Amino acid sequence: MSVIAEISIPSTEFELGRIMDVSDSGTVELESLVPTGERAVPFFWVYGADFEAFEETVFEASSVEDLVEIDTYDDRVLYTFEWSVENDAVFRTIRSVNAYILNATGTGDSWRFELRFPSHDAMSTFQERCRESDIGFEVIRVYNPSKPDLGPWFGLTERQREAIVLAVEEGYYDIPRDCTTVELAEQLGISDQAVTERLRRAIVRLVTNTILTSHET
Repeated sequence: MSVIAEISIPSTEFELGRIMDVSDSGTVELESLVPTGERAVPFFWVYGADFEAFEETVFEASSVEDLVEIDTYDDRVLYTFEWSVENDAVFRTIRSVNAYILNATGTGDSWRFELRFPSHDAMSTFQERCRESDIGFEVIRVYNPSKPDLGPWFGLTERQREAIVLAVEEGYYDIPRDCTTVELAEQLGISDQAVTERLRRAIVRLVTNTILTSHET
């Protein structure tokens, strides 16, 4: 049976955390991580940071190729780049135990991950490999999706709930559709691509914590 864990890892303990240095004022939110063999293409929002300094730090990393600015909204920028997962012990270990990243948010000091592991054994293996690699971490919360510990939104984050509720209210899922992701993006103040990814994550999380939970039980 699967298990979900919320884990905090200092930014200096893994490569992506060191690359995405937003100092004390900024925040990084991983939007998606697309694997491409031994490399990966992360899409991530950066909020309230010194963007020029941030970009310089990313460009200096030898494992990063082609930092691209996708969208800009007020105090946030959506970036992507090609990056070698094999150089990062945390992400390499996540992949090796077949864990799924539900959410990842970083600040100047630490990153908070919400990971779904296929079993308790997989979570234990992840912890053991982190210790073997001298990666400090703190387990904040561990829960099983079949237990009533998901809060009022079935495990959705506030942003995921906001997006999927708006999509339903505006008729995005109606036939024919009454709105588009572009229109939803304008209301949410994010990009069309970010809306699509946020809705996808919300649906995955709802299915994980409702339908799949019933099947597992």
